[in-house]
This record gives sequence, C-alpha cells and structure tokens, in this order.
Amino acid sequence: MKEISQCTVLLVDDTIENIDILVGAMTGSYEMIVAMDGQTALDISQSSVPDLILLDIMMPGIDGFEVCRRLKSSAVTKDIPVIFLTALSEISSKTKGFQLGAVDYITKPFDVEEVRARVKTHLSLRLVQMELARQNELLEERVWERTRELALTQEVTIDCMAGLAEYRDPETGGHIMRTKHYILLLATHLRHSPRFGRLLDDTTIDLLHKSAPLHDIGKVGVLDSILLKPGKLTEEEFQEMTRHTLYGRDAIASAERKLGGNSFLRIAGEYAYTHHEKWDGSGYPEGLKGEEIPLAGRLMALADVYDALISKRVYKPPFPHEKAVKIITEGDGRTMPHNFDPDILAAFVELQEEFRTVALRYADCDEERQALQI
Repeated sequence: MKEISQCTVLLVDDTIENIDILVGAMTGSYEMIVAMDGQTALDISQSSVPDLILLDIMMPGIDGFEVCRRLKSSAVTKDIPVIFLTALSEISSKTKGFQLGAVDYITKPFDVEEVRARVKTHLSLRLVQMELARQNELLEERVWERTRELALTQEVTIDCMAGLAEYRDPETGGHIMRTKHYILLLATHLRHSPRFGRLLDDTTIDLLHKSAPLHDIGKVGVLDSILLKPGKLTEEEFQEMTRHTLYGRDAIASAERKLGGNSFLRIAGEYAYTHHEKWDGSGYPEGLKGEEIPLAGRLMALADVYDALISKRVYKPPFPHEKAVKIITEGDGRTMPHNFDPDILAAFVELQEEFRTVALRYADCDEERQALQI
C-alpha cells in the first residue's frame, strides 16, 4: 500500500500569498504541485494524476466549479478527491461544490492546521480506497482463474465420459462432434425468439453445447451383440437398446449427486434420458409430450435424427442432405414432423445449410461426404 508521505497534492489558487502559506505548511509531508489557473490544473491532472486537489473557486478563465465538473467527468481524474478552498461562504456555493463531487469545503481565511488535518484525512481515505480497488482486482483475477479451471474441468470430464461411448461404438465419434455443433446452431438461433429467449442465455447455451456429447453415454451399458449388430434388432433387442437412456441417466445422476444439485451435469442428464422422447408423446422411455420434455431433449431429438439419416450405419447407407431434410419436414412413416418441437423444427429448416456444413466438416468417411454433396 502506498505511504501517505508519497502522495502528491495539487494546489490550485491564483493568489500567491495563499500558495506560499500552504506550500510552506505542507512541503515535507507531501509532494506539492501548484497551478494558478483552472486550465493548467486540468492539464496537470491529466498528465500527472495527483492524489488530492485543493481547489480555489474564483479564478480567471475557468472557475473552480467548472474545473471540478470536468475532473469528475473524466475517467482519468474522476476519483481524485477535491477540497474546495475558497472565500465563498454561502450555503448555495457549498451545496454546489458538494453536488459537483467535492469531498470537503474550506472557507477563507483558513486555518493552516485545519487544512493540514483535512488533507491528511482525505488522503488516508483515498489510499484505503485505492488499496480496496487493488484487492478487488486481485480477487476478480482469482475468481476468473478459478472459473476458467472449473470450465476446463467440466470439458475434460465430459470429453472423457463421451470417449467411453465412442470406444464402445465406432460410429459414435463423428456423431458426437456433429450433434454438439448442431445443438449450438439451434440454441444460438432460438435465443432470439420470444419463446426461448429467456431460457437461452450465454451460460445455458454454453452448457447445452458442451454437454451434448454425453447424450449417448448410456450405450456403454448395452451388450455388444445388440449395440454392434449389423442387422435389424428384434423387439427384445430394441427394448434393451432403449435402456441406454436409463443407463445414461443413472450414471450421470450418480456423478451429479457428488457435485451438488446445480452441477453442469444436469443438462447432460436431460440429454441422456430424454433425447428419444417425441413432441407428440410417441417416444421413449417415458412417452413425454410437448414441453414436458426438457429443452435439451427436444433439441437433441432433432439433431440426433438428422445425424442418423446422413450417417453411414451397418444397416443403411448415408442419405443425401436433401433427403434427410425432406424426411424430417415431411415424414417417412418412422420419422414425422410432429415428432419435433415446431419452433425447433422451423429453426432447423432455416439452418439446414449450416447443418450440412457441420456434417461435411465432421464426416466419418468419404461415402458420407459424397452423399452430403448431392
């Protein structure tokens, strides 16, 4: 912390006798700078910011009131404490001085010891304020660093957990990257709509984006004979496959309990459990309908279907982008427009070329790239 003896006081007065008295009284206690008119005082304050200003009011040119007003309107000088030192003793002058931002008001003729005492008091307060501001800056830096560390921990945790699903299912790697970016496209677009604007702030969009890779984490609990089966699943096998939503929910819920109820895993759990629910209530595992389905599940429901359509699978070739869009918007018997939140579907229609760009960037093979370019 700066010592009070290291402080600089700017004395602004057009009377040489007052200057001689005050400089003589305070030299040795502080570094003294003198200005005999308002403009010089303003110039000095900008180039060499003093710790306190003793300011006369009645001066030629710019008077003390205007000097104070300009000081308080400048980002460089607004925090300098100003003490008016003037012959104006009217209440109205004192009121105006305080309204302009002065910290004190001393009338002439002044007592030197009173001036010294008030200068010392306000300099001490100024130094304390400066130290508090410095400590706040340090605290903000620490908070920012801690926030950055937590965000990095979240990303690493999500990537590690998602990597398990990718290891089990070789078709999942590109799918994870693509759906993550589809979600970002949809959420960023929908934040400007009246219906979703309140829900989709920067923090929520970031969590939706980062947590998306965990939507299929439950597949680690599905038997290889079902997960990697090249042909159509039997009814029993399909029922077992649907349980990946339960496995994912339970695994994430277990981790979330250790971190607390408001952890970043809440959205991940919603993805894992509800991304196969449908707007019309025909999905699984619970048959939720409409806005009973969390927003994360509704977003992923569309992103997941589009990606399944344009991706190569052991049981089908990749569909061209235009065909995938047509199936989603017009239906094909299995996938129907009423499966999706209508506003999210409308956003997809507007963003379809951006979806194609993402799919091309993270395509798993040349066959998928070729289909997307048709």
